[in-house]
Amino acid sequence: MKRSIERIVQQPLRPGMVGDGFRVFNYIPGANIAQQRISPFLMLDFNAEYDFGPSEHIRGVDVHPHKGFETVTIAYKGSVAHHDSSGNSGVIHAGDVQWMTAGKGILHKEYHEETFSRSGGPFEMVQLWINLPKKDKGADPHYQAITAADMGQHLLPQGAGQVRVIAGDFEGTAGPAQTYTPVNLFNIWLSVGKDMTFRLPEAHHAALLVVNGATHVNGELAGEHDFVLFGAQGEEITLHALQDSLILVLSGEPINEPIASYGPFVMNTQAEIREAIMDYNLGKFGVLD
Repeated sequence: MKRSIERIVQQPLRPGMVGDGFRVFNYIPGANIAQQRISPFLMLDFNAEYDFGPSEHIRGVDVHPHKGFETVTIAYKGSVAHHDSSGNSGVIHAGDVQWMTAGKGILHKEYHEETFSRSGGPFEMVQLWINLPKKDKGADPHYQAITAADMGQHLLPQGAGQVRVIAGDFEGTAGPAQTYTPVNLFNIWLSVGKDMTFRLPEAHHAALLVVNGATHVNGELAGEHDFVLFGAQGEEITLHALQDSLILVLSGEPINEPIASYGPFVMNTQAEIREAIMDYNLGKFGVLD
């Protein structure tokens, strides 16, 4: 049975700035998509392709805290550097992913990699926030650096394109990311005029973002930068590429627990939010310059 489509959200009219290095369009929860409706996904920011130009100043987001969830940064163009208070650091380039588990609390910063910042050029990325269940919100912070070469590679028949699996499973091809709850996350490159069909678990919340190109999704038009929120019925998804297209697909098993959010903290109750703020002010998230 084909997966129903609840709605198709076009790119928001105006981007917002995160720090001075990320010019993003917010789809979750900015398009009035409640966090419980798309659980375990809490946020999706899309930095559509943009050339910031060369700069000696390193653009980005300075030191800030997180607690209770995971951040996933997917680089399509440009390079992003990361440092955190657990001693992790790294750089991801086009095709790579950084997956940070904030858990019980961490400080981190993300910014344009120095060489890329000085040369300038196209910059395109997605950042997702993925919730943690209550039992794992106290997990020790950690970091997964996933290169394009690490990902599961699935070639589509008849030269239609390819799928790179970041997390979960696509038609028997597994992704390398370790997750706390069942999550599928993969990029599809589909050539113009080609078709493909795949399935996502009906019990998952599911969506896709047309990063580049245009496609029919179960017969409905999804243009460039459109976000497709799937309904609860059915498993089968059929794509027909109207242009060479790059599509980010996400699905996950809902975490059926209360969500209490305050800025960079996502817990289950307001009391836990207050505790998170206190822990941060007491320096329990570590130190990062």
